[in-house]
Amino acid sequence: MNPRVLALPLLLALSACNQTTTPVAAPASPASGVTATSFQMPAGAGCAGEVSRFRAVMDNDLATGHVARSVHGRVVAEIDGAGAACAAGRDAEAQRMVASIKARYGYR
Repeated sequence: MNPRVLALPLLLALSACNQTTTPVAAPASPASGVTATSFQMPAGAGCAGEVSRFRAVMDNDLATGHVARSVHGRVVAEIDGAGAACAAGRDAEAQRMVASIKARYGYR
């Protein structure tokens, strides 16, 4: 078979790769399941920081559809308990509570 005949389909396929397309505008809001680019983890040290960061993760998971509203409600209620212990000055207890909640629900 003639090598030029074999090369023709390859050249046609490669020429299709050189076509230009119009860029698509980014969506106004993030797609379902995707964290918004504006998301920032809260800063802070000790139990207050731990409680704030885990609450932010849970709120983000709810917003992106990674956790059911009912599960979010249960976890946030437990986080509130850790927040109360933290506010009462029981830092170590609050941090243990957060670690326990994370482990129970599969967070690290």
